[in-house]
Amino acid sequence: MKTTVNSATLHHEILGVRGPWVALSPGGRRPMSALRALAQRIAEGGYRVLIHDRRNCGASDVLLGGDLAEHEVWAADLHALLQQLGALNEGSLFVGGSSSGCRMSLAFALRYPQVVRGLLLWRVTGGGFAAQRLAREYYGQYIAAAETGGMAAVCAMPHFAELIRANPANRERLMNADATAVIDAMRRWSAGFIAEAELPVIGATEQQLRSITAPACVIPGNDNTHPKAVGERLAQLLPKAALHVLFAEHQDVDVVPPESWAVKEVEMAAVLLAFLDGQRGG
Repeated sequence: MKTTVNSATLHHEILGVRGPWVALSPGGRRPMSALRALAQRIAEGGYRVLIHDRRNCGASDVLLGGDLAEHEVWAADLHALLQQLGALNEGSLFVGGSSSGCRMSLAFALRYPQVVRGLLLWRVTGGGFAAQRLAREYYGQYIAAAETGGMAAVCAMPHFAELIRANPANRERLMNADATAVIDAMRRWSAGFIAEAELPVIGATEQQLRSITAPACVIPGNDNTHPKAVGERLAQLLPKAALHVLFAEHQDVDVVPPESWAVKEVEMAAVLLAFLDGQRGG
C-alpha cells in the first residue's frame, strides 16, 4: 500500500485485522521487510501492526531536507500516516522500534503523548562512539560524495542506489535536488548527532525522558553503537519502564549484525507480547 503524507509517498503494510494498533520501525535505514517476521508474530498475538518504509528508506520517496532532525521528520510522517489510516485515538497506540526506529519512537512519544499507550524500545543508541559513527554513516559519506561529484555521486552510493532500484522515481528526485541544500541539511543532521553524544540517549535529554509517562518495554543492545548500559539507563529514566535483557554480554564491535538478533526473535516477540498484553489488560 502507498499513502502520501507531508509531501512524501510512503509504502506500508498492515498485519492483523483487529486489536490495538502497534507501529514498528526497523533500525538504520533498513526497509520495513526487516521487521516483517517480528511484526507477524505480534499480529498473531491479537494486534494490528503497521510497518512502513520511512522517507529515505526502502521503496518510499527520497526527500532530503528540513529543519527537524531526521528521526523527528519520521515521527511526524508516522503520525500523519496513522491519521490517514484512522488508527489514532487518545491513548490507543503502541509505537516502537530498533535503533533509529527507537529514536523515532521516543520523538513520537514526546511530540504526541496523548495518543501513545506504550513504547517498545530496543537496541537503544547513545554515547560518543555511536554519535560519531552514525553521523559519518548517515551523513558524512554522502556530504563528501555530493561535494566531489554532485547528486550523481550520491545516486551511485550503495544505499541510494538501492532506493532507486526499489523506486526508480527516486533518481529524478535526487538528481533534481539542489546539492548545496542537501549538503546543508545533512550537515545539520550530522551536527545534531555530535551535539547529543553526552545525552543519556541520542535524541532526548534526561528531562525529556523523565517527562514520558507512557509505559515502556526496553530491550538494550549489545555493541558499541547500542551499548547495554545506554539501554539500562533509558529504563531507569523512563518513569514506567520494564527492562528486559536478551544479550547479557557486551560485544566490542561497531554493530552486531541483525542475524545475531534474529536468533532471539521468538524470545523477543514473547517479551513484547507479554508487555502489550499487560498494558491491554490494565
